[in-house]
Amino acid sequence: MQKITPFLWFDDNLEEAINYYMTVFENSKIISISRTGSEPDSPVFSAVFEVEGQVLNAINGGPYLQMSAAFSLFVNCKNQKEVDFLWDRLCDGGEPGRCGWLVDKFGLSWQIIPTRLGELMGDPDQAKAARARDAMMTMNKIDIEALERAYSGL
Repeated sequence: MQKITPFLWFDDNLEEAINYYMTVFENSKIISISRTGSEPDSPVFSAVFEVEGQVLNAINGGPYLQMSAAFSLFVNCKNQKEVDFLWDRLCDGGEPGRCGWLVDKFGLSWQIIPTRLGELMGDPDQAKAARARDAMMTMNKIDIEALERAYSGL
């Protein structure tokens, strides 16, 4: 069990959100669900689920607290195809942001970031790293090819 686990607060759409995330991320599963009543169709009160190896706790807590971009889930993507897929799916009904950030239709913030961005920005050649960073700052969805061009000075 993870010692520290993110805990997400939903108003009243936790079950819908979990079911949606199960369709977006191939490596996901519901670990447990607690319902408000004994009937199988009773509303979900809380749940524990896993997405790409990350365990998440969540609650249908009502309108008292709202999610904010101050907390986001960072997704390391291996290539542009994965960036494109996750960006398109998670933006559907949500809102794209800057520099790989978006807010999904449930209010949860995500960072959809290719691993290559970290490699380019971590280059010991500070001029190359700065060009990659500056290119990233102009993007919404991250474009690896454009990052590579900027990094190379093209």
